[in-house]
Amino acid sequence: MKYLSFCFTFAILLFSFHPSSAYSQEKFVQCLYHYPHITNSISSVVYTQTNSSYSSVLDLSIQNPRFLNIPSKPQVIITPLDVSHIQATILCAQCHGLQIRTRSGGHDYEGLSYVAGVPFVILDLINLRRIEVDVENNTAWVEAGATIGELYYRISQKSKTLGFPAGECPLVGVGGHFSGGGYGYMMRKYGLAVDHVIDAKIVDVNGNLLDKETMGEDLFWAIRGGGGASFGVIVAWKIKLVSVPSIVTVFQVARTLEENATEIIHKWQRVASKFNESVTMKITMARVNSSKSENLTVEAKFESLFLGRVDDLIPLMQKSFPELGLVREDCTEMSWIESILYKAGFAGESTDVLLNRTELNGVLLFLKGKSDYVRDPIPDVGLEGLWAFFYEDEAEEAYIQFTPYGGRMDEISESETPYARRSGYLFHIQYRVYWEEKGDAAEERHLKWIRRVYKYMEGYVTKSPRAAYMNYRDLDIGVNNNGYTSFSQASIWGFKYFGNNFMRLARVKTRVDLRNFFRNEQSIPPLISKGDATTPSSVLRMPL
Repeated sequence: MKYLSFCFTFAILLFSFHPSSAYSQEKFVQCLYHYPHITNSISSVVYTQTNSSYSSVLDLSIQNPRFLNIPSKPQVIITPLDVSHIQATILCAQCHGLQIRTRSGGHDYEGLSYVAGVPFVILDLINLRRIEVDVENNTAWVEAGATIGELYYRISQKSKTLGFPAGECPLVGVGGHFSGGGYGYMMRKYGLAVDHVIDAKIVDVNGNLLDKETMGEDLFWAIRGGGGASFGVIVAWKIKLVSVPSIVTVFQVARTLEENATEIIHKWQRVASKFNESVTMKITMARVNSSKSENLTVEAKFESLFLGRVDDLIPLMQKSFPELGLVREDCTEMSWIESILYKAGFAGESTDVLLNRTELNGVLLFLKGKSDYVRDPIPDVGLEGLWAFFYEDEAEEAYIQFTPYGGRMDEISESETPYARRSGYLFHIQYRVYWEEKGDAAEERHLKWIRRVYKYMEGYVTKSPRAAYMNYRDLDIGVNNNGYTSFSQASIWGFKYFGNNFMRLARVKTRVDLRNFFRNEQSIPPLISKGDATTPSSVLRMPL
């Protein structure tokens, strides 16, 4: 304990006065090996740059190849087997001047869980993915390194009438997905994944393992939508499962511009958020070759999950959205877990595919994503101007997706969790552009394309601030400094993600990580003045 006390004291001095003067990979590793409270040997899960497995471990969870060959690679990768490994990493990193980046699934759009411009280590939680489903109490404990697909699979093995309202991509890690909000096809019925988190385990900056009771109400609030990486290392979540019918209905109906897609989308904007809450119908827009003229056109694919039978869905659609022309033949009935496979592109395959942690087709495309929120329908002229972008070369692998709000989302206060985008929104927009060509020139062309689209949409989306979704991380909207970042500077991006909840998040940060050890390009900053080692007591007394 004397060694740890000295190490932690030294870390405080180091970060206060010389944040980049002392760094030693070798000493950091030796610190890990000599940590006195290790439960299992840590040496087998420590990968330095000279380790033959280093590159394969680093690359395994990188889902955006834009960041595969960057020069700023981690000094060490740790794949912890238990909490003691996490505690040792946190304390030793502070002692030896290293930042920590925590990775669960690796799907963060800007690579912040495995990329940094300063000396850093990665805590890769891939070995912490145990899931315990309690059917009797409709709950589950899921470790932060598990994927959404693994969670869905384990639930389905225990019950055919329980599910969980999270995303549709099975490969996404629950650690980041839950802590940022987590929306999916059941959001209009049940809200977000984070709305069903009832407990959590987190290791704080002092190496303490905390649960809901010991971390306190304010920190528990913050990690349910404010991002866990700003406050510590999330180890596990306890979630409340939701009821799903034994049979659900799915459909995909595509309409091109020649088939009046613009008019249909215009109507969708007015009714999709008012559908029965058991219906969630997204629109994914992309360019295709017209089956009629063989020329390029824009296709709008209407994709839906209905928590019920087709006999109940058809009358609902005929009454509220006859413009789509949905017929029984467009629909398929299946179990909820089969709908997960269907939405993920694995229709008809075994549920075992959900246990796979890598892209099954072996192809990773470069990508950039952005997001928006919409309160008022986009007029036809706005949609028509948007279509023009799809005819450009850079849009070959791009898409834009509208996801409707309403239902349960209208019933939850924006201050209930840090995820503030609740009532009053018609839909959320996700923009994505992909490309295969390597090189800076190709990347720059595609980045310019999506930024131009984003600029064009400025007049049709939320303003003051222009809202964005943290799980679709976008460094274009603002970044922190490597060292000190003021609340004012961070507010440039912070209010876009969190609205009025950003101030409360900063107050929580001030209480639990005053010296800002857990930081990245868009982490929550503490409320301190530059150069100050203390925070005014008035700030700490401010109500949360």
